[in-house]
Amino acid sequence: MRVLLVEDDEPVAESLRRGLSRYGYEVDWVRTGAAALAAQPAGLVLLDLGLPDTDGLDICRELRARSDVPIIVISARADEVDRVVGLEIGADDYVSKPFGVREVIARMRAVLRRMRPPEPAAEADSYAGGRVVIDRRARRVHLDGTELALPPKEYDLLSFLAEEPGAVFTREQIMEAVWDANWFGPTKTLDVHIGALRRKLGDAVSIETVRGVGFRLVFA
Repeated sequence: MRVLLVEDDEPVAESLRRGLSRYGYEVDWVRTGAAALAAQPAGLVLLDLGLPDTDGLDICRELRARSDVPIIVISARADEVDRVVGLEIGADDYVSKPFGVREVIARMRAVLRRMRPPEPAAEADSYAGGRVVIDRRARRVHLDGTELALPPKEYDLLSFLAEEPGAVFTREQIMEAVWDANWFGPTKTLDVHIGALRRKLGDAVSIETVRGVGFRLVFA
């Protein structure tokens, strides 16, 4: 997903850009309100209020008038009045500086979850990809009509990767989704589970390694 970062403080912007990139986000960084309004549409906006050419609250108001893009204010203004005003004019969340990249990512995910439309029941309950059928309600997987015996984590991993066939997920995204939202340790266990799935699924599914990034799943 592409994120528009509106921030004139270079060290803060660089830290956020590096951190977001680690988690698979593409970041467009601009320093001014005018540049923010002229930027291409993004999936989410991180907006500083202390911009050199205008008040970030005015940019927030204008962006909200144009679209429903999620907006998270990132600002050194920690007063309750600024928080209230920011939320009332259209921001979806407000993070006060100083903050950690992990906190910002957690806030982004929470906002995106709130805005995601519910899946139709049929799509949420089961998924068929080629020779593989994933029954999410029963947590069962069938290959060519025969049920596979998958331990819970192998099932969770396959189900997660199958949500977007062909999409690349970073190691961090997979570990946080399948193991623990606060996981920041070694990812060797991920390789073990990927290997097990490859053996059990054979040529029905290809779980491709994207060197230096993560994995993608492709149905045969």
